[in-house]
Amino acid sequence: MAAVDVYESEPLTDTNDPLLQMDNIICTPHIGYVSTDEWELQFSEVFDQINAYAAGRPTNVVNPEVLQSRHRG
Repeated sequence: MAAVDVYESEPLTDTNDPLLQMDNIICTPHIGYVSTDEWELQFSEVFDQINAYAAGRPTNVVNPEVLQSRHRG
């Protein structure tokens, strides 16, 4: 078993990479560079988006057609 977040070639984008095919490996993005200030900024934006969705005004929607189909159902 292993968990890996640093790779020989980054970012690791090849889904066929042998490392990603192993059942006993957990691969995560390399995020060791993140500072406290950056975390606070990112999480405040995430919570703003959650609150907007809960209020019925979602923001930064990648696939808005999904939301439209939910209202037609």
